[in-house]
Amino acid sequence: MFDSLSEKLQGALSGVRQRGALTEEDIVKAMREIRLALLEADVNFKVVKQFTATVKERCLGVELQKQLNPGQQVVKIVDEELTALMGGASAGLSFSPRPPTVILMAGLQGSGKTTATAKLARYLKEEHGSSVAVAACDVYRPAAVDQLIKVGAQAGATVYEQGTDANPVDIARWAREQAVRDGKDVLIVDTSGRLHVDQALMQELSDIKKAVKPHTVLLVVDAMTGQDAVNVAEQFNEVAAFDGVILSKLDGDARGGAALSVKAVTGRPIVFASTGEKLGDFERFHPNRMAQRILGMGDVLSFIEKAEGQVDEDEARALEEKLKRNEFTLDDFLGQLRKLRKMGPLTSLLGMLPGLAGHQLSKMKVDEKEFDRIEAIILSMTLEERRKPEIIKGRRRQRIAAGSGTSVQQVNQLVKQFGEMRKLMRGLSQGKMPDLGALMRGR
Repeated sequence: MFDSLSEKLQGALSGVRQRGALTEEDIVKAMREIRLALLEADVNFKVVKQFTATVKERCLGVELQKQLNPGQQVVKIVDEELTALMGGASAGLSFSPRPPTVILMAGLQGSGKTTATAKLARYLKEEHGSSVAVAACDVYRPAAVDQLIKVGAQAGATVYEQGTDANPVDIARWAREQAVRDGKDVLIVDTSGRLHVDQALMQELSDIKKAVKPHTVLLVVDAMTGQDAVNVAEQFNEVAAFDGVILSKLDGDARGGAALSVKAVTGRPIVFASTGEKLGDFERFHPNRMAQRILGMGDVLSFIEKAEGQVDEDEARALEEKLKRNEFTLDDFLGQLRKLRKMGPLTSLLGMLPGLAGHQLSKMKVDEKEFDRIEAIILSMTLEERRKPEIIKGRRRQRIAAGSGTSVQQVNQLVKQFGEMRKLMRGLSQGKMPDLGALMRGR
């Protein structure tokens, strides 16, 4: 996410970061490099011009703080202005005191609107405990209704649909009545998209707004389209005002043009970001955390939040006791592996660790299929073999390899690595520092 921009901005600031003293020439040079980095990231030209002018003015007029050298203060200013550029404080949804809260989704065809609808439904159900329904009002795109029925069910939402022959405005009005009758907390209305902003789309959107009286209108824009996404948002805002933005496909955006431009151009905040293909890859957008990630400071808070969402305190204590008694099994290992995968793509998790943005490690491509192979191998074992992997020898390994569609060598490797890992984890749980050299030598 924003790998290219992150690397270039950190490069632009590397010359001033460690300086004990800065001249105006140093600052001008850094601003020139920052300007080029932002323009290459497809950030709106006017936004770039205003941003660099503001940063330069603050850098030249900065009053020295005892705890920071001048170079560090420049980085701090850039961090603050990036945060302000993306909206400052995190934006959220406001809920109606009289349910259901109605959220109207808008966007162009191909922006990921229907998937974002399901992701938002899951988020509200999981994070807020809301009873959520979704209304299928996209009757023009082939299979759009079927898609929402499928992903809506996966998100745990009730899907209100009348097929593709009914009028979208009538469907929306009926869905709102159903949500009231069923006592739903939230109704999310998925509307039709178009290949471009046209009058028919806007009129239909306007009619649906009048019919359901939404508390919030969210515009879904494809982050990978860069400044085009911002142009679309600006046009939508002129004819059908929206309250906030969902950036879809943010995980595939190496440049960052949309994220850095949309608030400044439209005045509307980014509320949520879609960060992967799974329904759970969806989160609130925090401008300050995103700015820190771009500048290589990591995003520890988001990492902790993701981890906390997968951790049960009683389970954690029981697991710790198992480690101390050397009873940690392959079933336990598989359970922890599944929790880790629920936190999101591992490559994105690496980017949350301080100092790794722009680092070679953050660019490491983690083969998610390897985790599928590990799971297949473990599930091909008997319960006894998972509890006592030391008994897996000879024919057992051949049977497991055949059952999991892997090789005996891969089974051997997993059993060996699990043994080493269990030894390491047991030592750590008892407060001992393991002999890493011996572990690396396989002893």
